[in-house]
Amino acid sequence: MTPGETDRGVRGPDLGDRGPDDPRRGPDDPRRDPGASDGGLRGLADDVLTIAWKDLREMLLQSGTLRRSLRGLLFSFLVFGVFLPLQIGPDLVRQPAAVLPFAWVPLLLASGMVADGIAGERERHTLETLLASRLSDRAILLGKVVAAIAYGWGFMVVSALVGLVTVNLANAGGGILLYQPEAVLLLGGFGLLGAGLVACGGALVALRAPTVRQAAQNMNLAIFAVVLVPVLLLQALPVDTRRQVMTTLNGLDWGTIVVGAAVLLVVVDLLLLAAAMARFQRARLILD
Repeated sequence: MTPGETDRGVRGPDLGDRGPDDPRRGPDDPRRDPGASDGGLRGLADDVLTIAWKDLREMLLQSGTLRRSLRGLLFSFLVFGVFLPLQIGPDLVRQPAAVLPFAWVPLLLASGMVADGIAGERERHTLETLLASRLSDRAILLGKVVAAIAYGWGFMVVSALVGLVTVNLANAGGGILLYQPEAVLLLGGFGLLGAGLVACGGALVALRAPTVRQAAQNMNLAIFAVVLVPVLLLQALPVDTRRQVMTTLNGLDWGTIVVGAAVLLVVVDLLLLAAAMARFQRARLILD
């Protein structure tokens, strides 16, 4: 009887020449790589959503119950959904730039989410269990990034809607106030890209940080540096130079600038994600 034949002379499935990550190996095959995943793109998408849902559920239930977690987020809702809209007033919907304070929401929340999802799991010694599963390294990392983006961007959207309701209630009698299309683009598009930037960059930082606190501190410092340094530099310029800079900015084609900024954010997001994927390797993480 030749190798690969059964007692009836029919050639059986010879797995000896197949790699450990070959999807034709059964999930219980001892020679199968535990990081291999089945189903191609659809299987990858299912695995990513599984990890994302796990991280979101853990974040929302970290206080024990959903009610307690929402109670903990109440302060942020009051600040971004009530206090700031009351201070800005109707200009919140009349001036597209007035929605920029909401941009802080996905930046801060996404950084904390991805720090806890990677550095936190390693600190709690639960990352090893996750790495021992059948899920691929790519699915685990993408799931954590998707969870951070969904958490930060979703909270921003809810805060913006609460703010819209607040402005309408505070200015009742003047008709229904709605956001300008430019404001929706800023909130929706750039809010999503900003959350992706922080999530991908945060994943790379969290992979190098020994604790959640260290990862969160490094990310917050990076965010404040990127946002505040240009503002501080502009304020440090002489008054005449500052006016010249503002005049030049006002004369630019903002449509081109917006498209260019969006493309730049997409490229940076992808580069950071690629760097995080290169760093997120099962063997290296287990040894760490």
